[in-house]
Parts: sequence; C-alpha cells; structure tokens
Amino acid sequence: MPKSFVYILECSDGTYYTGSTKDLELRLQQHQSGQGSNHTKKRLPVKLVYHQAFNKIDEAFSREKQIQGWSRLKKEALIKDNFDKLPELSLAYRDMVSSRASDTQNIEKIKTFYSHGKLLLTGEYLVLDGALALAVPTKYGQTLAIEPNDEKLIKWKSIDNDGKTWFEDSFALEDIITSSSKTIDDISIRLASILNAAKQLNPDFLNNNQGYNITSALEFPKNWGLGSSSTLINNIANWAIVDAYKLLKLTFGGSGYDIACAQNNTAITYKICNNEPAISNIEFSPNFKEHLYFVYLNKKQNSREGIAAYKQQKVSNETITEISDITKLVTNCNTLNDFCFLIEKHESIISKTIRQKPIKELLFKDFKGSVKSLGAWGGDFILAASKDNPEDYFKAKGYNTILAFNDMVLN
Repeated sequence: MPKSFVYILECSDGTYYTGSTKDLELRLQQHQSGQGSNHTKKRLPVKLVYHQAFNKIDEAFSREKQIQGWSRLKKEALIKDNFDKLPELSLAYRDMVSSRASDTQNIEKIKTFYSHGKLLLTGEYLVLDGALALAVPTKYGQTLAIEPNDEKLIKWKSIDNDGKTWFEDSFALEDIITSSSKTIDDISIRLASILNAAKQLNPDFLNNNQGYNITSALEFPKNWGLGSSSTLINNIANWAIVDAYKLLKLTFGGSGYDIACAQNNTAITYKICNNEPAISNIEFSPNFKEHLYFVYLNKKQNSREGIAAYKQQKVSNETITEISDITKLVTNCNTLNDFCFLIEKHESIISKTIRQKPIKELLFKDFKGSVKSLGAWGGDFILAASKDNPEDYFKAKGYNTILAFNDMVLN
C-alpha cells in the first residue's frame, strides 16, 4: 500500500497548487474546508487534477519540490500524461533530473542532494551549552546537483528561489586541493574553504582529476535565515561522503541543530552531550497549530555575531535546566494558552541571559497574543501565537511575509 502522495490541485482562479501528504483523502478535505494552505483557502473550491503514490513521504516531498519548480506548461503536460513533452518544457533548475525513463543516461551522470531548512523553536543560544532544544525542518530547502565535466575545474552556479543566478565562479581542482585559491571574492573564498575542508575529512574527495559543473538552488529567499549555509554544508558533506557535523565545525561552526534539521523529515529535540549531537525524532503537530504563524522581520540576522555576544555571558546550570524543562513541556503542550505561557517564559529567561529586550517589547507591545524570537535575536523569523489570524496586524506594521505553521513546517 502506498504510504504517501504528491498531488496537484487546480484552484478556482486557475492557479495550480502542489503538495505532498500521507493521507490524500484527508488532505483534500482540509484544502476544501480552507485548512490546507494560505494559497488554496483564498481560492476555493479546488479540484484534484493529478496525484502520484510513493512508498515513503520523503520521496513524495522531493517530487513535490521538483514539480513546484516547473513551469505552468510543464505541470499541465504532467496532468495530461503528455510525458514526451516534459524534457522540452524544462525551464527550472529542478528539472535537471527528469522523471522520464528515457532520461536514464542523464540521471546516471547527475548526482543530486537535498537538505531541509531549519527553525529553532526553543533553546536558542543555550543549546550551545547543553540545553535541550526543539527544532523543526522546513518545507523549504536547498538542492545540489553535480555533473562531471571534461575540464579540471569546479564550475559553480548558485540559483535563488526565483531561478536567478546570484553567484557564479570557477575553481581549479589543484587550487581547491592545495587551498591556494587566488580569488578575492568573499563568497568564492568561503566556498573554496568548504570544499577544501571536505577534502581534509575525506582525502579521496576530488582525487581523480575529475571536474564538475555544480548548481545549488535555494527554495527560499537567502535572507530568510532558514539555513542557506547549513543546507549547503549538509549537501556538500553528502557528496564528499563526510560527517556533516565535522564539516560544519571546520567551516561555519555552531551547535549543529541546523544539520540535524537538514537530515530529518520530522521535528527533533537536540542536545549536545559530550561534544556530540543527541537527536530524537518527535511528532510536533500541536492541535492548536492553526494559531501559530511565522513572521519575517525584514532583515537577516548574523548568527555568528549573536553567538559571539552570547559567549561573553556567564550562564548557570539552573538556567540551562530551566530551558530544557520548557522544551520538554512545549513538545507535549495541548492548549494554546499553555503554549503561550511557556514561550513567554522562555523569552524572559533568554532576555535576561543575553541582556536584550524581548522582540514583543521592542516591536509588538500591542499584539494580542504571544511572540517569540527564533534563533539569533533581532532578525529572521519570529513565532507568533494568536487566537485570531494576525496577518492584518503584522502587515500594518510593515511585515508582509507571514507563513502559517502548515505552510512552513515539514510534518
């Protein structure tokens, strides 16, 4: 029996919505009742026009992300079973690996890797000192495609969520291996150092004089702070066959929870024990999730700067234990009121620890609900919990990127 599905809905305005689910009948009912997604609830009724069954949810999710990168014409070719037209209609990077059996030769040449984005719901900063944290992988991630070329060069291209190239450079294999690149571009220097670090962890990596054309593609704006660096690190680690946590330590640093999110399809609790990650997969789909929203604060926060400032503070074991206890309670929370109480308490503890005012006090004093910073304080996303839909409130404040829980969190 199939365990998951990818599906395409045609909305009342003619647009298409692509999703994946473990229960197709239930998901369709949710969409028709306005509980499926922000896109469909504003365009009811919807009609199922295509579905495909898979044995694993991650397979369905990967297929969902591939189809989402297709043009309207290509989606319509799929809906009408016009498979012969799919290759010629490929417009997006995510079409590089076709689902058609006739493209087997290309599939053999191209290796692809995918990593989920991340959000840290509890335990920010203190996770570095052993606090238990709750983190969730997002429905947005990053893909890496590697194709051999006939030159001794690494030809790199980075594509944003709109399909536009935002970075492009070439590296001589010898320069990567010897860490002697003469580039002066900051992004090129960082990328070359990551590849060299992967080479240190696996001496056989890039050891056959084979060049590659490499394309990385983000599914979210790179200033959102969902893990453009961590998803890249995890993808490169998978390609180089090295430990992603070790590669992270050699490059960007951090607690590693973002790598855990990149590698998992469910919510996790994360803790550093004896300098090693301790990860537990959990179900975090609270019955009040329709009251949870993620709001982008219009600026990307530098997590390295936030961590550096945190490390200047002295943190007691009691504080670490208190945050861990809140994390445990949050994962088992049954009511919105209890959840709001816990995240407000969490905000108060972190505020005192890092000596910063909570974001609600700074920006949203009149908000009728609870607000929690996520990750490094001062930027990226916040979590808003409210009985009423808060979109109008935040848009009036100038914050227009508001995602419902089901539209952001992979669950």
